[in-house]
Amino acid sequence: MLNHLFSSLPVGRLELKNRLTMAPLYLGYAGEGGTVSRLLLDHYRLMAQSGVAMVVVENATIDHPTGSGSNRTLRADTDDCMEGLARLARTIKDEGSLACLQINHAGRFAGMAPQPLSPSAVAAFGRTPRALTTDEMQHIAKKFAEAARRVQQAGFDMVELHGGTGYLLAQFISPRTNRRGDAYGGSLRNRCRFPVEVLNAVKAAVKDFPVGYRFLAQEWLPDGLGIEESCQVARALEDAGVAYLSVMGGTYESFFLPHVAEQSRKPGYMVDLAAAVKGVVTVPVIAAGRLASGALAERIITEGEADLIGLARVLWADPEWPSKVREGREAEIIQCDPEGDDTCMKLVMKGKPAFCVRWPNDKLEAWKAKFV
Repeated sequence: MLNHLFSSLPVGRLELKNRLTMAPLYLGYAGEGGTVSRLLLDHYRLMAQSGVAMVVVENATIDHPTGSGSNRTLRADTDDCMEGLARLARTIKDEGSLACLQINHAGRFAGMAPQPLSPSAVAAFGRTPRALTTDEMQHIAKKFAEAARRVQQAGFDMVELHGGTGYLLAQFISPRTNRRGDAYGGSLRNRCRFPVEVLNAVKAAVKDFPVGYRFLAQEWLPDGLGIEESCQVARALEDAGVAYLSVMGGTYESFFLPHVAEQSRKPGYMVDLAAAVKGVVTVPVIAAGRLASGALAERIITEGEADLIGLARVLWADPEWPSKVREGREAEIIQCDPEGDDTCMKLVMKGKPAFCVRWPNDKLEAWKAKFV
């Protein structure tokens, strides 16, 4: 029985019809320059048709090009983006799902920036970012607020701040990437000051519009952020009024380390992080990380390790996952292959749109026909 997985849950002023959400997943489906493409609309229509309660759209930059991860990163930094974003929000909501857009500044991982910006000049993949001035930080906080207002005006139901994957907000919190000597560095209280200021600026701009947060709980790096400090940050974000925390682990610098890659092949490999955060906050917590079976997802909710389930590649591999689980047809699910060669990730890293090698041949051939 899946009594909890398909029960409703309030988040902010909204009601989620079940405990399933689509976690943000970058697949390179936006058009060149970060436009809302037909492929992107088709993808998110399919994700919303799956029956999940909320679709969280992949990160949209708040400042192009200095904050953009790639030339296919969505944009929310100018009013010129509004028409495409509104079309995207309608596409998701017309299928019965709540629509949320994640907004982001990539910081030291901004591939489009001539010289990336970060809290401190800590090199990443052969590029050394320039440390932000406090004036520039105020500018970025303002850009986050302006982008969030566009998300609201475009018709989305929520906005999510991207504080995961080692992007800018996470870079401030991490003792590894924040080596500042001013009021924004040093102690944990100082290191989480800027993300809280960004959250405050966004909330002031959008009023009662729910603001979620993609939350990096563990960097899996020897000198990086650990769970004890991140739980304290989670409480600070809750005190500042965050609507939910979507918990994840790892950054681009740790994802491909052998022990992390091996761990990430295991079902529910990030659930312990969500459970730790859930133990210190009262706002809803989303768990993610290869939650491939209905039984596992139900157990996580039943045992109070999280309030919501975040499905990313699991849902992309098989958008019928929710209905197959609910109808007792789990044997029919097309599973993301944890032992595969990560073709999808390799394509994304090359700047190409991703496909899933586990898709049925007809779907795979139809997809490839659009690009080959």
